[in-house]
Amino acid sequence: MTVTPVDNFYLNNACYLLEENLQEVAEEGDYVVEYGDRAEHCWNGDHNLSNAVSRLRYNTLYLPRMLERMAEHSPPGADLESWRY
Repeated sequence: MTVTPVDNFYLNNACYLLEENLQEVAEEGDYVVEYGDRAEHCWNGDHNLSNAVSRLRYNTLYLPRMLERMAEHSPPGADLESWRY
């Protein structure tokens, strides 16, 4: 999960509260909190490109994290190779 606590719709306080809650209830490493200082609404976590460009590449940002989590939490004997191209 990526959280963006500075928002042009003033949602940053809710993001700070979410981060505090995650620290209380989630295990370290189960979430990622990244800040996009003065970033626009729906900032997606890319610190190097504008949202207009980086939103076109969500898959390259999050698929590696998703695949890692699937591998860590898959049942014994699950096929983790045949669907990877």
